[in-house]
Amino acid sequence: MIGISACPKTYEAATGPTLLHTASRFYVESVERAGGLPVILPVIDPDDVPVLLDAVDGVVMTGGGDVQPSLYGATPGAETHNVDPRRDAFDIALLQCALERDIPVLAICRGMQVANVALGGTLVQHVPAVTGQHHDQAKRGHEAVHKVKLEPDSHLADALGSTELDVNSMHHQAVLEAAAGSRPVAWAEDGTVEAFEIEGNSHLVAVQWHPELLEDWPEQQGLFRQLVHDAAALRSAGNG
Repeated sequence: MIGISACPKTYEAATGPTLLHTASRFYVESVERAGGLPVILPVIDPDDVPVLLDAVDGVVMTGGGDVQPSLYGATPGAETHNVDPRRDAFDIALLQCALERDIPVLAICRGMQVANVALGGTLVQHVPAVTGQHHDQAKRGHEAVHKVKLEPDSHLADALGSTELDVNSMHHQAVLEAAAGSRPVAWAEDGTVEAFEIEGNSHLVAVQWHPELLEDWPEQQGLFRQLVHDAAALRSAGNG
């Protein structure tokens, strides 16, 4: 089973505001197409994350709002928004516990940013202020927005079968300083880090774009195939 981290959203029900733990159908369907069984992981007390992870063999860390700057020693900028401290705490615990157990993780957009912060890295709070390029192209989520170049000897390049590809782009924050022990493996044309991995660990692939929205692109769906394959291998090894 592949756990998909939820994005809490408030729904205005007839009885009043209700908090929903949601995940886009595109994540769910991408996992299904890859042969995995998707389950939604609700945002719960971080102390309960180890028990939650007992139920899954792999994790997709999903997109969403900005990570609170205090977690990487920064003061919030004017453009930082949609911060959810409870989700930050849960996602960080999820990532750290998954890595401790060697559970494969595919971290997407916010998921990549959370992973970098969880490992001790920092973020650019607003990419246009640094590079002059706008990467937040939410209305073009299902199409190519810019190219990225990949490090040839990366797990990411193996999954995608390429060292250069077109991607969508739906973010305004990005990796500033990569966490110790990690290594950037993909870059946009303006130098923005678009993916990173952990040295000596094939179980984390973090990308800044949204491969789940590029559902008709076989190379992009390769990220989910790689995750499901690695999760199945881990499960088989555990049962052995």
